[in-house]
Amino acid sequence: MTTMNLIDDHCHLTHVLYKDDLNDVLKRAKAANIKRILVSGVNPPSNREVLKLVQQHPGILRASLGIYPIDALGLAEGDSGLPLQKTPIDIDAELQFINQHKDQITAIGEIGMDFHWADKETTYQQQSDNFRKIIRFAKQIKKPIVIHSRKAEAECIQILAEEIPNKEIPIVQHCFSGKKSLIKQAQELGHYFSIPTNLIKSDQFQTLIKMVPLQQITTETDGPWLSPYKDQKNEPAFVLDAIKKIAELKQLSETAVAQQIWENYCTVYGEK
Repeated sequence: MTTMNLIDDHCHLTHVLYKDDLNDVLKRAKAANIKRILVSGVNPPSNREVLKLVQQHPGILRASLGIYPIDALGLAEGDSGLPLQKTPIDIDAELQFINQHKDQITAIGEIGMDFHWADKETTYQQQSDNFRKIIRFAKQIKKPIVIHSRKAEAECIQILAEEIPNKEIPIVQHCFSGKKSLIKQAQELGHYFSIPTNLIKSDQFQTLIKMVPLQQITTETDGPWLSPYKDQKNEPAFVLDAIKKIAELKQLSETAVAQQIWENYCTVYGEK
């Protein structure tokens, strides 16, 4: 049987829950044929941790440095297990840092807007301004962007359509939870959808898989969150279970699904 090359293109391996068993997590990932794990940053301290971790495991790990919309505002969403950002981020300074390390990173993200943790009425303008500034920076350095759009799917799509009208850089919708009309809109705009492993029990993500062509789908964990298994933290090895479910929903072989998603990953993130 052909060996599959699997990918987890959104994972938070700097989370405290991986502190004691990261090497075992990576061993299990390799045993499950995970070839790439894109480690996501959310704020200045976590971006620096991501870079350090990826430098320690250059074969399998890649870096995505981000400015999480809630962290950008200095609104901590509780003890997330990642470094807390208790004051608003100096966006210009952080973009300068990212620019200095652009050759060491694969993507910009996660970035976007969030009206679950932040009040839309009072933060829309600031979130929109921050988002547009980061998008324009990503275009300048020609890096794909990974979008967080919790309770802000329509707003993010509109801004992305305005800021990237000609598909200048790839757009990946991470854990997209918008309604069907928004899935269709983003799909028609050429966005990719990164599907988490809890797909195996999520009607939302199963619907998305049925609606979107396989050529616009990638796989992720968002680990340690969104585990498909109760009382178990999520980890990259579980991507294999998502591949099996996608194959079932698309009525294709697991090998065919894995191959197409690997090709999608290479297209989006510029790997071979």
